[in-house]
Amino acid sequence: MKSIVRGGGLAIGAALLLGGCGSFDGKREGGPAAGPAPAQASDLVSDTPVKVGDPYTVAGVTYTPADIPDYDDVGYASWYGEELGGKQTANGETFNPDGISAAHRTLPLPSYVEVTALDTGRTILVRVNDRGPMVSDRLIDLSRGAAEQLGIADGPAAVRVRRTNPPMAERMQLRAGKAIPERIATPDSLLAILRNKLKAQSTPKAAAAAPATAQPAAPVASGKAKPGDDRIVVGAPATKKPDVKPATKPAAAKPAPAAKPATTGSYAVQVGAFSSEANANTAARSVGGTVTKAGKLWRVRMGPFAAEGDAKAALGKAKAKGFRDAAVVRDK
Repeated sequence: MKSIVRGGGLAIGAALLLGGCGSFDGKREGGPAAGPAPAQASDLVSDTPVKVGDPYTVAGVTYTPADIPDYDDVGYASWYGEELGGKQTANGETFNPDGISAAHRTLPLPSYVEVTALDTGRTILVRVNDRGPMVSDRLIDLSRGAAEQLGIADGPAAVRVRRTNPPMAERMQLRAGKAIPERIATPDSLLAILRNKLKAQSTPKAAAAAPATAQPAAPVASGKAKPGDDRIVVGAPATKKPDVKPATKPAAAKPAPAAKPATTGSYAVQVGAFSSEANANTAARSVGGTVTKAGKLWRVRMGPFAAEGDAKAALGKAKAKGFRDAAVVRDK
């Protein structure tokens, strides 16, 4: 059993542009000098094909999977239960509680993220291969093995989740269910910024400003709840049918419609960037945006808008559709 910091069993911006310590695009900034020994090819699950998936609605909240290379967010991490071991994940793999894996609502499957515990600064590399969690304000579901490596033990823990592109040797280790050495600890100065961002997201003012369908309710402790109760499988067989409604049906509450774009204007809403033109077109249709080619990616934007207030109204629509990283931009 791996060594952990606290206990055993577990429950599931401009400042951020500073970036976290550890690795970025496969390049290390610190930490252990020696990389992991390559795993045997016969023990590996596949990284292809990468699945993004269609929008889906759970309990009145619509989630839109998207390929966002620079995904970076803060929230709470929870964990999977033992009883899910051996069952199928959303991308068709067999869930291994001891592996270093996770479930996320919208990231491509599989993808790789660095997860940082905001109380300790510890950071680990995790492979996302499933959908979830679907309750409260939790951002990611960690397997037991990943949660133990990160050292979180007392229910949902505050974390930063940042998408990354690790070296092949590290990918192979995670594909074999094995852990990668921890990244260098995140400095206190950056942790303070991340904690403040999470606090701002959780304030009553922020909650009141958000559309009713944009976020689930805050987490509530329950003596009857078991780890993994909030996990659902999207696009994979299940013994119990999850409470999932087609994304085409209206949610319980609708956000106010976005302002009609002007023919000219300096404001726009950057919805996201996609490696697939088809996925970009799907996202654009869901928010009434447009698609343009930007290098190797397809960019989705709403607008232009003549006034900043109109752009902010459109931003609310984008976030209600599940694009949590959408932002207002201004072309000078």
